[in-house]
Amino acid sequence: MSIKSKFKTFFFLDDEYADNEEDQYEEEYEPEKKQKTFSPPPKPNVVSLQSVQKSSKVVLVEPRVYAEAQDVADHLKNRKAVVVNLQRIDHDQARRIVDFLSGTVYALGGDIQKIGLDIFLCTPDNVEVSGSISEFLQEKEFEHSRW
Repeated sequence: MSIKSKFKTFFFLDDEYADNEEDQYEEEYEPEKKQKTFSPPPKPNVVSLQSVQKSSKVVLVEPRVYAEAQDVADHLKNRKAVVVNLQRIDHDQARRIVDFLSGTVYALGGDIQKIGLDIFLCTPDNVEVSGSISEFLQEKEFEHSRW
């Protein structure tokens, strides 16, 4: 035995030393225990309002040929609402454009509505349209067809 251990046993310091070691061990062990049970708070879902503001554009288009329908579809894919005026195009080509745009809008989960005589509103899924003007349209179309 060393002189140090003899001295400790003589003055009963050995027991106190052992107690101090256990206290230190418990103090070291407890913070680790707390760290293991601690979990960071979940991050909240954040939506940028700038992206919502950017998507609220409306594009006005007046196609002259059927090939311009693809440009309208590109605007819809970019999540922009499009007003399509078909008054200056042949009736058969206008019908083909409406058919093409109906398929595009369906694929994107949007909507297409007639808002005037040969004027259509095509909207992607991020644009909501409220209200209806269909009764007014039916009356006006009936008046035009009588003449």
